[in-house]
Amino acid sequence: MEDKQIIPFYVRISIFITGMYFFVYILYITQGIVIPIIFSIFFAIVLNPIVNLFVRFKFNRVIAIALSVTLTLVLIATFGTFLFSQASKFSESWPVLVEKFTEYLNQSISWASDYFNIKPQKVVDWIANTKNEFIEVSGSSVGKTLLNIGSGLFSLLLIPVYVFMILFYQPLLLEFFHKLFGTGNRSKLNEIITQTKVVVQRYLTGLFIETIIIAILNSAALLVLGIEYAILLGIIGSLLNLIPYIGGLVAVAMPMMIAVVTKSTAWYALYVLILYYIIQLIDNNYIVPKIVASRVKINALVSIVAVIAFGVLWGVPGMFISIPLMAIIKLIFDRIDSLKPWGFLIGDTMPTATRLIFKKKV
Repeated sequence: MEDKQIIPFYVRISIFITGMYFFVYILYITQGIVIPIIFSIFFAIVLNPIVNLFVRFKFNRVIAIALSVTLTLVLIATFGTFLFSQASKFSESWPVLVEKFTEYLNQSISWASDYFNIKPQKVVDWIANTKNEFIEVSGSSVGKTLLNIGSGLFSLLLIPVYVFMILFYQPLLLEFFHKLFGTGNRSKLNEIITQTKVVVQRYLTGLFIETIIIAILNSAALLVLGIEYAILLGIIGSLLNLIPYIGGLVAVAMPMMIAVVTKSTAWYALYVLILYYIIQLIDNNYIVPKIVASRVKINALVSIVAVIAFGVLWGVPGMFISIPLMAIIKLIFDRIDSLKPWGFLIGDTMPTATRLIFKKKV
């Protein structure tokens, strides 16, 4: 009887690392295709109950899908139009904001030159050189930026088409996975698919509700303080809040800067910081546990690493979809025996404390 050849550990780990490298590289170079498809799958999962509702009301399935997608597009277009109108008002006041910011910058230069005993002209020259270098770099990347914006808009136009096709061919796709994994795994596969749909639906619904609540709270806080463009800043802050841990920092920095520039005293920036901190406490201790976090059990360490990793891989869209993807990955890991330790690592269930008992030698 022939002995089975055992592959050394260093060979296996080398093959694994090489495979992961090429897998990540393929995801990076195909992001223009992969990202719209992932967003489309998420939208399709969320819209599937609405489609089924229309079908129960005796609508043809094609008409039900088209009606669901159309209503979603109208809702998004309405929100986008409102946001654009607010942004246009902000752009009209941009020159005034720049002028006031320049005034504060000159005062800061004067203070820094006195405090650090540096000639003001040196500080001004350094700022001018930095600005010129930035203009040169940004000017060289204008073409690339326009190409990225164009490809992004093209991808956005493709998402409704993908959503329609995924919903229409849903039975075919489900049967494909059943044939792919065999009839013996049909029950486990059905369980994974069903729970994945539930996780994505509840998580995205929770995020939608959370975004509305945070937008209202942010806008109300800024309106109470009399900060200009309160509604626009409140909505942008709620959208940035969707990026875990990182978006909240950017969300509070923007209204603080506007408060410094538009108000007579810098105390308003501190008031903004305090109110946003209170809102974050409400969000973290009530809204998220009740609406969002109870749906996805991912620990904070994995969440931060996932947000940063997907941000490096796919940019801002990767940050938004990082947590739902990790939730789906954990769901799959928890259903496969060999991958259950990795699912446990991703989750937030802390093990019971174990104590070492040392016996005295007799």
